[in-house]
This record gives sequence, C-alpha cells and structure tokens, in this order.
Amino acid sequence: MMGSAHSDQVTSAAQPGANVFRAIGTANRGYGQQAQEEVRRLFETKVSFRWILPNETFMMEADAAFADGLERIKRNEPVFLRHLQPVNAEIDWDGDEAALLEGIRSVIRAAGDMRSGLRAAVQIRKGERVPESAVPGQLKPAIDRLLADEWGVEPVVREADRILSLFLEAGKAFVGWSRPEDNLSDWPGGAVRFRREEGQISRAKFKLLEAELAFGLDLAGYRSALDVGAAPGGWTSLLLERGLKVTAVDPAKLDPSLLRHPRLTYYGQRADEVSFAAGSFDLLVCDMSWSPHQMAKLVLGLADALQQGGTAIITVKLMHKKALQTIREVTGVLETAFSLQKAKQLFHNREELTLFLLKK
Repeated sequence: MMGSAHSDQVTSAAQPGANVFRAIGTANRGYGQQAQEEVRRLFETKVSFRWILPNETFMMEADAAFADGLERIKRNEPVFLRHLQPVNAEIDWDGDEAALLEGIRSVIRAAGDMRSGLRAAVQIRKGERVPESAVPGQLKPAIDRLLADEWGVEPVVREADRILSLFLEAGKAFVGWSRPEDNLSDWPGGAVRFRREEGQISRAKFKLLEAELAFGLDLAGYRSALDVGAAPGGWTSLLLERGLKVTAVDPAKLDPSLLRHPRLTYYGQRADEVSFAAGSFDLLVCDMSWSPHQMAKLVLGLADALQQGGTAIITVKLMHKKALQTIREVTGVLETAFSLQKAKQLFHNREELTLFLLKK
C-alpha cells in the first residue's frame, strides 16, 4: 500500500453533508451560459462559476450542503446541463502518478461506501491546457488496479455501481466518487457514443437512440408511430428496426432502402396536408428543421392522431440562441394537448433540444 507522503497535496474535499457544493458541469459547446443560468436559479445562495472549457465545461461552487445541492439539481434537472461531476477533492498534481493515486485513495476512504464486488467505472477527462503527452497512458489501468487490489472492486466501462471521475487541469486534478445517477449521465462528460452502422441512413438516428436512454423509454414497447418530417428516414429506420408500424410524412424523399418495408406507410406530403383517425398512433416523433413555433403548431394539429397517454418525442431548433425563451414558447403552444415530462439538450442535439411529452 502506498504511504501518506502525498496526503498534504489533497487541498480540499467535499463529501455529502459538507457545507459546500462543488462540482464540474458540462453542457453542449456554446450552451454553457444557459446551463449556468439554470443552476443559478436552483440555489438560494450565490453560485460562483469558473470556465474550464469556454462556454462548455465549468467549475461551480455554492455555500450549500453538498447533498442538498445535488438533490436540487437532480429534482429539477436543468435542460442544458448535460453532465455533473461532483468534486470530492482537489489534488495538486504535476504528473506524479503516486500522488494522484494517494489522493484517490483518500477520497474513497472518506466516502465510506466501498464493498467487495462493487462495479466501478473510471472516467478521465482533461482541460485544453493539458497535452495528451502529460496524461500517462497507464493512468486508468493503475486506478483500476488500485480499486481492485485494495477494495475488491470490479472495473467496468458500463452499468457501474460507482463512477470514479478524474478531471485534469494544469497543476490540478479534481476527483469525484459518485453514483451514476448523481452525474446525470453515466457517460464521461455526458458524451453518449454510438457506433455508426454500415448502411445507416443518417446520424439523426443517434438522437432518437439517445432520447430513448435519457427519457427511460423502450421504443420496442410501442405499436404504431407517426414520424413527422421523416426524410431521409433516420428515425423511421430505427422505429422499423424495433418492430413498430411506421407512418412517415415528408414531401422530401425517404431513402430508397426503406420504401418497400412491409411495416412502412409513406406520405410524400406536408404534415399539415394529411389527417389520421383519432388515436391511430401511440408514438409521435418529429425532427424537423422548421422554426420552433411552426413545428409546435404542426405537432399540435396532429395531436388527435395520438392516443391518450401516447408519447411524443420532438426536437426544437434553437435558431436564435434564446434557448430558455424558446422552450417556454413551444411548451406554451403544446400544453393544451400535451404534458411535458422532460426537456433536455442531448449530446447529439447540437443546436437544438429534445422534448418528451405525453398526450393528455
């Protein structure tokens, strides 16, 4: 076991119950200010911010009990805060692996929730000022060995019980030990990655896959879907793969590979030119490059085609960056027919966000 020669390099710590809330927040690039504003509104005390990556990743601190601050964010999850890394310790770090491991050991001991057989994922990120050459390639394996040898932890990549987060800056390392749900996403920095498949129609498919994860849905559990603005067919293709009957509407052409599918009905028309019997679908999806107001009116006009309690997943384009105002306007239009369950800017959204709604 490593000695305590480096213990004085752990300069600060914040455990649940401590009277300080300190964490690293990450948003989609360009939306960090919106995420900060959402966080600021959740706290009764002043929240300070420091940029780590401009308008994307930031340190946040507030005079609030750590557990209370975390609960505030989880209970009212911000739209634009993609990922949260609790900061349990700040370690002076100049590339010395032994010092870093000792600091991590201190954090885990203080947490007091270790047990043999626990599954833990080690996630390492770094700031722009830290060159790749400064991060030892053996760092993650060394941390995995530490967790396995001293506590009997099983190192994993996915489906972890705990996440050991490490964010490296010039001269500093910020360590977090948390449950995956406390990070808002169990992917490093909330960057959800999917493997592109041969013959995949478009990358838009990743947006619907991520929405399924983020909103706790099972697309295979639906029966019949209406895809509004479907071309070229990225979302339609995924729904067909999951076994649904799909009605796709778009004056633009669908990918030819979809047109002969036995469970596909295709209308080459504008969505405001078609109508369907009430309750025809239990899922409505819409990923259109229209203005938010036009899109909301169009979806509202098709609301009767969705059965009561049915699900709607729609993307909202943030054309003028007035993001929070845009959300209020769109949900205001839709609230007569839908109840908003969650709004989130997903990793694959870029200049948009995704709404999860249920039909009233």
